[in-house]
Amino acid sequence: MRAALANVQDPEIHKPITDLGMVKNVSIGDNGTVHVEIFLTVSGCPLRDKITQDVTSAVSAVEGVRHVTVEMDVMSDQQRTELRQKLRGTAEEPRIPFAEPGSMTRVYCVASGKGGVGKSSLTVNLAVAMAARGLSVGVVDADIYGHSVPRMLGATGKPTRVEKMILPPAANGVKVISIAMFTPGNTPVVWRGPMLHRALQQFLADVFWGDLDILLLDLPPGTGDIAISVAQLLPNAELLVVTTPQQAAAEVAERAGAIAMQTRQRIAGVIENMSWLELPDGSRMEPFGSGGGQTVADSLSRTIGANVPLLGQVPLDPRVVKTGDDGEPIVTSIPDSPAAVELTRIATNLSTRARGLAGRMLSVSPA
Repeated sequence: MRAALANVQDPEIHKPITDLGMVKNVSIGDNGTVHVEIFLTVSGCPLRDKITQDVTSAVSAVEGVRHVTVEMDVMSDQQRTELRQKLRGTAEEPRIPFAEPGSMTRVYCVASGKGGVGKSSLTVNLAVAMAARGLSVGVVDADIYGHSVPRMLGATGKPTRVEKMILPPAANGVKVISIAMFTPGNTPVVWRGPMLHRALQQFLADVFWGDLDILLLDLPPGTGDIAISVAQLLPNAELLVVTTPQQAAAEVAERAGAIAMQTRQRIAGVIENMSWLELPDGSRMEPFGSGGGQTVADSLSRTIGANVPLLGQVPLDPRVVKTGDDGEPIVTSIPDSPAAVELTRIATNLSTRARGLAGRMLSVSPA
């Protein structure tokens, strides 16, 4: 019976409930009745029904079982402490796992010089496209003042707190955390720089992300507090610079990318958004001009002395807005649309790039 329960994973932590100490007791009756007692991490766990269904399904599949009942209990403070230590170690002060030398998570910071270039839409669609390829993906909505990622991703769940550890909700196969999940309604966030830094630090250190392949951060526009904090907290993060074809927007985007000279971050490339609008007759209209993305890529290449590629040009499509408002990203809801095809291509290239060995421990010793 324990072997069957080992196939049941906690829907938030994504590890077997037997490994997490969540199985309190299992009793088997003579008539094929099985009674399972489960420890929930917190009282009022939002996914208790999901756990009940998964436990019932797993145990019912065992030969000879005719009826399954599931009873829920709640972990004690000591059990929650043991769970946190099992997942995060015994250190009292949580560390940022993505900043550790041995981290295999690729971190991308989606940046722009100005607002209105579609940075959040790109972040969400890239994340969902990567998750659709079977990768474990997380998104940090680092735009504290202008948070919009939860709506676009379709994330309606709330984080679960287990002692000092936060379990993020997931939507469309992507784990996500945002300040919107901690503020009532549409309440504005009125914070100064130090509070922004602390919030970002908590999103990275206190949240239990598990083993991520890729972490995307949707940064606010410009080169202010958050951009500086990200460079301090995640020195190995790579920048994705987003611009539109408009030359004025391109000039501003160059500044956002040029911050890499001061922070010593690598620029993964430039993405040009709203490149053109495809008309019913098949022709293209360029409402924002042309060439901005390549201009930014060329300028940054000269500035940093290394090649900065133009990763792609995403066409302007009103359906990107509609699917974002509905919480159904276009890469999965309308995958054959030109915008979705280009976004998926960019996501595939970003998620299949070779990883460098700089800063990583190698299992070698002198001869």
